[in-house]
Amino acid sequence: MKKRTIAALFLSAALAVTTLAGCSGATDRQQQGGDQLARIQESGEIIIALEGTWAPWSYHDEDDNLTGYDVEVGRLIAQELGVEATFVEGPWDSLMAGLDAERYDVVINGMGVTEERAEKYDFSTPYAYNRTAVIVRGDNDEIHTMEDLEGKTTANTLASTYATIAESYGATNTGVDDLLQTIELLEAGRIDATLNAEGTFAFYLSQHPDADIKIATYADQVEQIAIPFRKGEDARSLRERVDEILAELSQSGQLGELSERFFGIDISQSQ
Repeated sequence: MKKRTIAALFLSAALAVTTLAGCSGATDRQQQGGDQLARIQESGEIIIALEGTWAPWSYHDEDDNLTGYDVEVGRLIAQELGVEATFVEGPWDSLMAGLDAERYDVVINGMGVTEERAEKYDFSTPYAYNRTAVIVRGDNDEIHTMEDLEGKTTANTLASTYATIAESYGATNTGVDDLLQTIELLEAGRIDATLNAEGTFAFYLSQHPDADIKIATYADQVEQIAIPFRKGEDARSLRERVDEILAELSQSGQLGELSERFFGIDISQSQ
Protein backbone atom coordinates (compact mmCIF):
# COMPACT_ATOMS: atom_id res chain seq x y z
CA MET A 1 0.00 0.00 0.00
CA LYS A 2 1.37 3.39 -0.99
CA LYS A 3 2.03 5.90 1.76
CA ARG A 4 -0.12 8.99 1.56
CA THR A 5 1.80 12.26 1.60
CA ILE A 6 0.54 15.51 3.10
CA ALA A 7 0.02 16.78 -0.45
CA ALA A 8 -2.05 13.71 -1.26
CA LEU A 9 -4.19 14.27 1.81
CA PHE A 10 -4.86 17.87 0.77
CA LEU A 11 -5.71 16.66 -2.74
CA SER A 12 -8.14 14.08 -1.34
CA ALA A 13 -9.81 16.76 0.75
CA ALA A 14 -10.13 19.00 -2.29
CA LEU A 15 -11.65 16.20 -4.34
CA ALA A 16 -14.11 15.48 -1.54
CA VAL A 17 -15.23 19.12 -1.61
CA THR A 18 -15.59 18.94 -5.39
CA THR A 19 -17.60 15.73 -5.07
CA LEU A 20 -19.94 17.24 -2.51
CA ALA A 21 -20.42 20.33 -4.63
CA GLY A 22 -21.23 18.23 -7.70
CA CYS A 23 -23.64 16.03 -5.77
CA SER A 24 -25.40 19.06 -4.32
CA GLY A 25 -25.84 20.61 -7.77
CA ALA A 26 -27.41 17.47 -9.23
CA THR A 27 -29.64 16.95 -6.20
CA ASP A 28 -30.91 20.52 -6.33
CA ARG A 29 -31.86 20.11 -9.99
CA GLN A 30 -34.11 17.14 -9.13
CA GLN A 31 -36.57 19.63 -7.65
CA GLN A 32 -36.89 21.59 -10.89
CA GLY A 33 -39.34 20.94 -13.72
CA GLY A 34 -38.56 19.68 -17.20
CA ASP A 35 -36.52 16.69 -18.27
CA GLN A 36 -32.84 16.10 -17.52
CA LEU A 37 -31.53 17.96 -20.58
CA ALA A 38 -33.69 20.99 -19.80
CA ARG A 39 -32.49 21.01 -16.21
CA ILE A 40 -28.85 20.77 -17.27
CA GLN A 41 -29.21 23.67 -19.69
CA GLU A 42 -31.10 25.72 -17.13
CA SER A 43 -28.38 25.18 -14.51
CA GLY A 44 -25.55 25.81 -16.97
CA GLU A 45 -23.54 22.71 -16.04
CA ILE A 46 -23.39 18.99 -16.68
CA ILE A 47 -21.97 16.86 -13.87
CA ILE A 48 -19.74 14.10 -15.23
CA ALA A 49 -18.35 11.29 -13.08
CA LEU A 50 -15.12 9.45 -13.86
CA GLU A 51 -12.18 7.85 -12.10
CA GLY A 52 -9.45 10.40 -12.78
CA THR A 53 -6.77 7.75 -12.20
CA TRP A 54 -7.06 5.67 -15.39
CA ALA A 55 -4.65 7.07 -17.96
CA PRO A 56 -5.12 7.89 -20.75
CA TRP A 57 -8.91 7.85 -20.27
CA SER A 58 -8.87 10.28 -17.32
CA TYR A 59 -5.87 11.31 -15.24
CA HIS A 60 -3.93 14.24 -13.80
CA ASP A 61 -0.97 15.53 -15.78
CA GLU A 62 2.33 16.78 -14.33
CA ASP A 63 0.68 20.08 -13.43
CA ASP A 64 -2.22 18.22 -11.75
CA ASN A 65 -4.66 19.24 -14.48
CA LEU A 66 -7.42 16.71 -15.16
CA THR A 67 -7.20 15.47 -18.74
CA GLY A 68 -7.54 12.36 -20.86
CA TYR A 69 -9.70 11.03 -23.68
CA ASP A 70 -12.88 10.79 -21.59
CA VAL A 71 -12.28 14.20 -20.03
CA GLU A 72 -11.87 15.94 -23.38
CA VAL A 73 -14.86 14.10 -24.88
CA GLY A 74 -16.88 15.28 -21.89
CA ARG A 75 -15.73 18.86 -22.38
CA LEU A 76 -16.70 18.78 -26.07
CA ILE A 77 -20.14 17.42 -25.21
CA ALA A 78 -20.62 20.16 -22.61
CA GLN A 79 -19.49 22.77 -25.12
CA GLU A 80 -22.03 21.58 -27.68
CA LEU A 81 -24.75 21.58 -25.00
CA GLY A 82 -23.80 25.17 -24.18
CA VAL A 83 -22.93 24.40 -20.54
CA GLU A 84 -19.88 23.96 -18.33
CA ALA A 85 -18.50 20.50 -17.55
CA THR A 86 -18.10 19.74 -13.84
CA PHE A 87 -16.06 16.58 -13.22
CA VAL A 88 -16.45 14.46 -10.10
CA GLU A 89 -13.75 11.84 -9.50
CA GLY A 90 -14.24 8.61 -7.62
CA PRO A 91 -13.46 4.87 -7.53
CA TRP A 92 -14.92 2.78 -10.33
CA ASP A 93 -17.34 0.92 -8.04
CA SER A 94 -18.92 4.17 -6.82
CA LEU A 95 -19.59 5.75 -10.20
CA MET A 96 -22.70 3.84 -11.17
CA ALA A 97 -24.12 4.07 -7.65
CA GLY A 98 -23.81 7.84 -7.95
CA LEU A 99 -25.54 7.79 -11.33
CA ASP A 100 -28.36 5.68 -9.89
CA ALA A 101 -28.78 8.14 -7.02
CA GLU A 102 -28.87 11.07 -9.49
CA ARG A 103 -25.76 12.63 -7.99
CA TYR A 104 -24.24 12.78 -11.49
CA ASP A 105 -25.76 13.47 -14.87
CA VAL A 106 -23.61 10.95 -16.75
CA VAL A 107 -20.60 8.70 -16.29
CA ILE A 108 -17.90 8.99 -18.97
CA ASN A 109 -15.33 6.43 -17.95
CA GLY A 110 -14.35 4.10 -20.78
CA MET A 111 -17.36 1.90 -19.99
CA GLY A 112 -17.94 -1.17 -22.12
CA VAL A 113 -21.49 -2.04 -23.11
CA THR A 114 -22.60 -5.43 -21.77
CA GLU A 115 -25.97 -7.19 -21.77
CA GLU A 116 -26.14 -6.91 -17.98
CA ARG A 117 -25.45 -3.18 -18.00
CA ALA A 118 -27.86 -2.57 -20.90
CA GLU A 119 -30.65 -4.06 -18.81
CA LYS A 120 -30.18 -1.31 -16.25
CA TYR A 121 -28.96 1.65 -18.30
CA ASP A 122 -29.53 3.20 -21.71
CA PHE A 123 -26.28 3.75 -23.60
CA SER A 124 -25.17 6.32 -26.12
CA THR A 125 -23.77 5.27 -29.47
CA PRO A 126 -20.16 4.08 -29.02
CA TYR A 127 -17.47 6.75 -28.96
CA ALA A 128 -14.58 4.26 -28.76
CA TYR A 129 -13.83 0.60 -29.38
CA ASN A 130 -11.54 -1.52 -27.21
CA ARG A 131 -9.48 -4.50 -28.20
CA THR A 132 -8.76 -6.29 -24.94
CA ALA A 133 -5.13 -7.33 -24.43
CA VAL A 134 -3.75 -9.90 -21.98
CA ILE A 135 -0.66 -8.32 -20.41
CA VAL A 136 2.05 -10.46 -18.79
CA ARG A 137 5.61 -10.09 -17.55
CA GLY A 138 8.31 -10.13 -20.18
CA ASP A 139 9.56 -13.57 -19.09
CA ASN A 140 6.13 -15.21 -19.15
CA ASP A 141 6.01 -18.13 -21.59
CA GLU A 142 2.85 -19.82 -20.31
CA ILE A 143 0.09 -17.62 -21.72
CA HIS A 144 -0.36 -17.56 -25.51
CA THR A 145 -4.14 -17.79 -25.89
CA MET A 146 -7.19 -16.75 -23.89
CA GLU A 147 -7.68 -20.41 -22.91
CA ASP A 148 -4.29 -20.30 -21.17
CA LEU A 149 -5.84 -18.09 -18.50
CA GLU A 150 -7.42 -21.22 -16.98
CA GLY A 151 -6.12 -21.55 -13.42
CA LYS A 152 -4.09 -18.31 -13.61
CA THR A 153 -4.35 -15.24 -11.39
CA THR A 154 -5.25 -11.81 -12.74
CA ALA A 155 -6.04 -8.38 -11.30
CA ASN A 156 -8.61 -5.78 -12.32
CA THR A 157 -11.24 -3.62 -10.66
CA LEU A 158 -13.98 -6.00 -9.55
CA ALA A 159 -16.85 -4.51 -11.56
CA SER A 160 -14.90 -4.11 -14.80
CA THR A 161 -15.56 -6.10 -17.96
CA TYR A 162 -11.89 -7.13 -17.89
CA ALA A 163 -12.41 -9.01 -14.64
CA THR A 164 -15.50 -10.67 -16.10
CA ILE A 165 -13.64 -11.76 -19.23
CA ALA A 166 -10.70 -13.14 -17.23
CA GLU A 167 -13.00 -15.11 -14.96
CA SER A 168 -14.96 -16.47 -17.93
CA TYR A 169 -11.73 -18.14 -19.06
CA GLY A 170 -11.10 -19.68 -15.65
CA ALA A 171 -8.79 -17.09 -14.09
CA THR A 172 -9.03 -15.99 -10.45
CA ASN A 173 -9.29 -12.21 -10.31
CA THR A 174 -7.93 -9.98 -7.53
CA GLY A 175 -9.68 -6.64 -7.06
CA VAL A 176 -7.51 -3.51 -7.38
CA ASP A 177 -8.09 0.24 -7.42
CA ASP A 178 -6.31 1.29 -10.60
CA LEU A 179 -3.93 0.32 -13.41
CA LEU A 180 -0.76 1.33 -11.54
CA GLN A 181 -1.58 -1.01 -8.68
CA THR A 182 -2.28 -3.76 -11.20
CA ILE A 183 1.08 -3.34 -12.92
CA GLU A 184 2.84 -3.31 -9.55
CA LEU A 185 1.29 -6.70 -8.72
CA LEU A 186 2.24 -8.04 -12.13
CA GLU A 187 5.86 -6.91 -11.99
CA ALA A 188 6.18 -8.25 -8.44
CA GLY A 189 5.04 -11.68 -9.63
CA ARG A 190 1.94 -11.70 -7.42
CA ILE A 191 -0.38 -12.23 -10.42
CA ASP A 192 0.12 -13.97 -13.75
CA ALA A 193 -1.60 -11.46 -16.00
CA THR A 194 -3.95 -8.53 -16.29
CA LEU A 195 -6.45 -7.58 -18.96
CA ASN A 196 -6.80 -4.07 -20.28
CA ALA A 197 -7.41 -2.04 -23.41
CA GLU A 198 -4.70 -2.19 -26.06
CA GLY A 199 -4.65 1.62 -26.16
CA THR A 200 -4.26 1.89 -22.40
CA PHE A 201 -1.32 -0.52 -22.53
CA ALA A 202 0.31 1.46 -25.36
CA PHE A 203 -0.02 4.64 -23.31
CA TYR A 204 1.46 3.02 -20.23
CA LEU A 205 4.50 1.81 -22.20
CA SER A 206 5.00 5.28 -23.65
CA GLN A 207 5.25 6.59 -20.07
CA HIS A 208 7.24 3.60 -18.74
CA PRO A 209 9.45 2.40 -21.63
CA ASP A 210 11.58 0.23 -19.32
CA ALA A 211 8.63 -1.77 -17.98
CA ASP A 212 9.29 -5.48 -18.52
CA ILE A 213 5.76 -6.39 -19.62
CA LYS A 214 4.24 -7.46 -22.93
CA ILE A 215 1.00 -8.43 -24.65
CA ALA A 216 0.57 -12.20 -24.71
CA THR A 217 -2.69 -12.40 -26.67
CA TYR A 218 -5.96 -10.61 -27.41
CA ALA A 219 -9.59 -11.39 -26.66
CA ASP A 220 -11.66 -12.12 -29.77
CA GLN A 221 -14.42 -9.62 -29.05
CA VAL A 222 -14.11 -5.89 -29.62
CA GLU A 223 -15.68 -3.94 -26.78
CA GLN A 224 -17.97 -1.00 -27.54
CA ILE A 225 -17.34 1.98 -25.25
CA ALA A 226 -20.33 4.22 -24.60
CA ILE A 227 -21.91 6.60 -22.09
CA PRO A 228 -24.54 5.19 -19.71
CA PHE A 229 -27.71 7.11 -18.86
CA ARG A 230 -30.46 6.41 -16.38
CA LYS A 231 -33.33 4.58 -18.04
CA GLY A 232 -36.62 6.35 -18.59
CA GLU A 233 -38.16 9.30 -20.38
CA ASP A 234 -36.40 11.80 -18.11
CA ALA A 235 -33.01 11.14 -19.72
CA ARG A 236 -34.16 10.35 -23.26
CA SER A 237 -33.70 13.81 -24.76
CA LEU A 238 -30.24 14.14 -23.18
CA ARG A 239 -29.15 10.76 -24.59
CA GLU A 240 -30.49 11.63 -28.05
CA ARG A 241 -28.69 14.99 -28.05
CA VAL A 242 -25.43 13.35 -26.89
CA ASP A 243 -25.78 10.82 -29.73
CA GLU A 244 -26.07 13.69 -32.20
CA ILE A 245 -23.00 15.36 -30.73
CA LEU A 246 -20.93 12.16 -30.83
CA ALA A 247 -21.90 11.64 -34.49
CA GLU A 248 -20.80 15.20 -35.28
CA LEU A 249 -17.50 14.75 -33.42
CA SER A 250 -16.85 11.52 -35.28
CA GLN A 251 -17.66 12.95 -38.70
CA SER A 252 -15.52 16.04 -38.09
CA GLY A 253 -12.56 13.88 -37.09
CA GLN A 254 -12.33 15.35 -33.59
CA LEU A 255 -12.80 11.98 -31.88
CA GLY A 256 -10.05 10.48 -34.03
CA GLU A 257 -7.71 13.36 -33.24
CA LEU A 258 -8.31 12.98 -29.51
CA SER A 259 -7.73 9.24 -29.75
CA GLU A 260 -4.43 9.69 -31.59
CA ARG A 261 -3.40 12.31 -29.03
CA PHE A 262 -4.03 10.15 -25.98
CA PHE A 263 -3.64 6.57 -27.22
CA GLY A 264 -1.32 6.90 -30.21
CA ILE A 265 -3.91 4.97 -32.25
CA ASP A 266 -7.45 5.71 -33.42
CA ILE A 267 -9.89 3.77 -31.26
CA SER A 268 -12.85 5.97 -32.20
CA GLN A 269 -13.77 3.77 -35.17
CA SER A 270 -14.91 0.14 -35.03
CA GLN A 271 -12.27 -1.11 -37.47
